[in-house]
Amino acid sequence: MSSPIAIPSPPPTTTSPPSDRLKAVKQFDETKAGVKDLIDSGIKTIPSIFIHPPETLSDLFPGSGPEPEIPTIDLSNLQSSRAAVVDQIHHAASTVGFFQVINHGVAPELLRSVIGAMKAFHEQPAEVRAQVYRREMGKGVSYISNVDLFTSKAASWRDTLQLKMGPVAADEKEIPEVCRKEVIEWDREVVRVGDILLGLLSEGLGLSAERLMELGLSQGRVMVGHYYPFCPQPNLTVGLNSHADPGALTVVLQDHIGGLQVRTQQGWVNVKPLDGALVINIGDLLQIISNEEYKSADHRVLANPANEPRVSIAIFLNPGDREKLFGPLPELTSAEKPALYRDFTLNEFMTRFFTKELDGKSLTNFFRQ
Repeated sequence: MSSPIAIPSPPPTTTSPPSDRLKAVKQFDETKAGVKDLIDSGIKTIPSIFIHPPETLSDLFPGSGPEPEIPTIDLSNLQSSRAAVVDQIHHAASTVGFFQVINHGVAPELLRSVIGAMKAFHEQPAEVRAQVYRREMGKGVSYISNVDLFTSKAASWRDTLQLKMGPVAADEKEIPEVCRKEVIEWDREVVRVGDILLGLLSEGLGLSAERLMELGLSQGRVMVGHYYPFCPQPNLTVGLNSHADPGALTVVLQDHIGGLQVRTQQGWVNVKPLDGALVINIGDLLQIISNEEYKSADHRVLANPANEPRVSIAIFLNPGDREKLFGPLPELTSAEKPALYRDFTLNEFMTRFFTKELDGKSLTNFFRQ
C-alpha cells in the first residue's frame, strides 16, 4: 500500500529501565499540559517515553502496490433502495469493519464548527486546559494525554478531551465553555445517525430494525476529542497505538489532515479524509453480539508530520446498563454455529479493556468459550 507521508526508516532505539520510565511519565503527567506544551516549548526531538519499540515502528512503513480503500456508503439512497444500503453496510461490517457514510443529514456547518471548537479547546493556554486535567471521569469531563499512559510500553503523540454524554451526561457547566454548545449539538446528531446505522446493521443480521436498538447500544456514550500536534520525529512514535474499540459502534469525525489507518487482509489501509463524511467502525461488543458475523478492526493513527495539528472527534456508542448480561444473540446461534463467546456484564467487559494497554484483539479473545 502507499502512504500519505514519506517517513525515513527509524534508527535503533533503546528502552529506558522501568523505574526511569515511570518517573518520566509521572513528571510529564504532572505538567497537566500534554503533548501540546512540548511542541509549544520548541522541542526538536521527542522525549524517550514516546519512542515506540522496533516491532511497532517497523510496521509503520508502506509496502508497494495499489492501495485499497474502505467502503463509502451513501445514506441518501435509503428511501429508494434500503435493501441495497443494508447489503453494503453488511458487507463492510462483516469484512473490513470500517466504512464511511455520506449524506447522513448532519449540517456541514456543524461538522466544521465542532472540529473548530475542539481545536479551540486544545489551543487554550496550558493553565486553562490544566483546570480539567484529571485521570478520573467523576465529573464526566477529563483532559488527559494518553488514557493508557501508565500501562503502555510507550506514550503516543496526542492529547484528548473526554466527555461523558450518556446515560448520565456530564453537567453542562462542567463542559469547557469554548466547545460546550458544539459538542452537545454534535452528540445529539450522532445519536440520530447511530440509531439509523444500528437499524441497518440489525437488518443486515436478518433481524428487525429495532433489535439492536432494544439492547440500548447507543445509551452509554463517551466523546473523545483527539488533538495530534505536529511531531518532529514521526518515525519514532505514533499518534494512537493499534487497537480495536471495545464498544458497539464508533462514529468518528476527522479533519483533512489524515493519518487514521485500519488493518485489513491487504495490510494497513489509510482511511482517507472525505469532506463531509463520517467514519464508522464496528466495536468488539458488536462483534460478540453478532456472533462474529460483524468484525471489529484494529486501527491506529500515525504521528502527525504536518505543520498544523490534526483533530478528530469520536463518540463511542455503548449500552447504558452496565449490569445487563451481553453475549451472542440467541437468534444468531444454532447447532451449526454455536455461541462463540460467553455472557458477561458491560462492567466486566470494560474493566478488562482498561486494565490492559491498547494492544489489539486480546479483549475479544478473553471472552471466547
